[in-house]
Amino acid sequence: MSRIGRKPIAIPAGVEVKAADGVVTVKGPKGTLTQKYNTAMTVEVAGNEVLVTRPNDDKENRSLHGLTRTLINNMVIGVTEGFKKELEVNGVGYRVQKQGSNLVMNLGYSHQVIVSEIPGITIEAPGPNQIVISGMDKQLVGQFAAEVREKRPPEPYKGKGIKYTTEHIRRKEGKAGGKGKK
Repeated sequence: MSRIGRKPIAIPAGVEVKAADGVVTVKGPKGTLTQKYNTAMTVEVAGNEVLVTRPNDDKENRSLHGLTRTLINNMVIGVTEGFKKELEVNGVGYRVQKQGSNLVMNLGYSHQVIVSEIPGITIEAPGPNQIVISGMDKQLVGQFAAEVREKRPPEPYKGKGIKYTTEHIRRKEGKAGGKGKK
């Protein structure tokens, strides 16, 4: 059995979960999320828990078991606490600022890079070198953060660019780094 799939999902107070016809709907203080799931999985809402079970031990069902449970758990966490990704901007003259619902970034290009908020995502710029992306949908927050990072990914020589705060950039020596060694 899947260790993750077997765990019941606790439903906190103020959260309502409904599962019907291959769609799970989770309603909470931050909003409502819906997610389709494979109809081979059985999702039961019993009291203040959600249980995900699988019909048999086929390889596909085993892989979908833990996935389905994790997706539903992320929805429950999203509507109660929400998710956030923090990005850091490194480089001389690189800075970010929030103007209305847009994030304006100076990233060493001849022009400013402007990224607009999308529904379900909020962007904050607490400092000139920090970006905080938050929302209730974990997949949407991660995808949006990856798209912002893509505007100027960190380079390995000086580490300039946009990186996650938890990310470690593997540094390389420059072309003069190997001289003098025999």
